[in-house]
Amino acid sequence: MGWFVRRLAQSLVMLWVVVSLVFLSIHFVPGDPAELLLAQDGGSPDPLMVQMLREQLGLDRPLPEQYSHNVMGILRGDLGASMVDGSSVGQEVMRRLPRTLELIAAAGILSLLIGIPAGVLSALRPRGRFSRGAAVVAGTAQSMPVFVLGTLLVVLFAQVLGWLPAGGFVPFSRDPGKHLQLLVLPAATIAIGLSAIVFRITRTSMLDVLPLDFIRTARAKGVPARRVIIRHALRNALMPVITVFALQLGGLLAGTVLVETVFNWPGLSGMLVAGVNARDYPVVTGVLVVVSAFYIGLNLLVDIIYGITDPRVRK
Repeated sequence: MGWFVRRLAQSLVMLWVVVSLVFLSIHFVPGDPAELLLAQDGGSPDPLMVQMLREQLGLDRPLPEQYSHNVMGILRGDLGASMVDGSSVGQEVMRRLPRTLELIAAAGILSLLIGIPAGVLSALRPRGRFSRGAAVVAGTAQSMPVFVLGTLLVVLFAQVLGWLPAGGFVPFSRDPGKHLQLLVLPAATIAIGLSAIVFRITRTSMLDVLPLDFIRTARAKGVPARRVIIRHALRNALMPVITVFALQLGGLLAGTVLVETVFNWPGLSGMLVAGVNARDYPVVTGVLVVVSAFYIGLNLLVDIIYGITDPRVRK
């Protein structure tokens, strides 16, 4: 129990550091957001109007006071209001977050279904044709930028074959079939690169486990080959895969900017980009805090799984 409390405390400290760094980095960027908001038409804003807007937004307060107000608001679950239209940042984040999570979840499931079986088959015959071919495909997929891959998928499946729509978004409640069709290409774009990572980790981990004594003992006792591979070898080889996969998913929450842009998927990334362009402090801070909390939470979850399965971690 003490180990869990210490790890939870470390996660909370990490989140506080992230919040502080985000606040300082945004406020130290050159430029006055009040001037940018009033100069959207390209003209020079009235200094009096700029001063009034700064007072209205609280930008005239000392930096420590702004920081304290920002942190206390986050602790209460209040991410503030947008400087551009006054809408609630928390409500907008909660509206967009499920869309991004759905995209990541679909890509994650697809990558596991591709990467783990391919990694196992490759490890069983590491010098075979399948292993060599899969390694080449994985290397190509992992090195290809997502916007290039997404564009190729749109050209092939939307324009040439006409099987899927090129992009857009329709709520699942309105049209489930159309929603799933629109989800396929962006999820596949993310899953291709992620499955290459899962494939490599699975193959390496299986190659480390297969020569161990307990695998040879199970085979000597006459245990069926499929059971040896799945229940003994793969079960012990999955822990590194789970670790890398969880970390990759956390990074994807902030790394879907290009995918959501290419396929016009209205998730958190579009909100973040719009907030950065408008110098909308509450929007940028709110999105980054949510993304950081999700990433830190995944790390904590992986550590808890490690602690439960391996007592040495708790010590």
